[in-house]
Amino acid sequence: MARNIDYAVWLPRVLSVLRIVAGLLFLEHGTQKLLGFPPSANPGPALFSLMGIQGCLELSGGILLVIGLFTRPVAFILCGDMAVAYFMAHFPRNFFPILNGGDAAILYCFIFLYLAVASGGAWSLDASRQRK
Repeated sequence: MARNIDYAVWLPRVLSVLRIVAGLLFLEHGTQKLLGFPPSANPGPALFSLMGIQGCLELSGGILLVIGLFTRPVAFILCGDMAVAYFMAHFPRNFFPILNGGDAAILYCFIFLYLAVASGGAWSLDASRQRK
């Protein structure tokens, strides 16, 4: 016997899971660039270099996404950041993302675009602020 699933109940929750996982993965890129964790072959960049600013965006944006605070504006900024990163660092190498190593940047860009439109979901500080 088929069960009816109330998708309206689950959509905001799954959106929150997407936001949290994407934020944690993005945060990891920032901690690697700025804090050297997890260790990488490249030492930490100068803070006001392009890589340093990128690390700051990844670290602060990742934290804000994980907790779901200012989700829409943060996700919009990070969407643009990933588009710029793709066209500056990956696209010049090759047209195809699988060959130029830019598939993650494209995926982040479109996930962040979705979050900028959809918001942070049920389990976010934004949602709890709206309830009050």
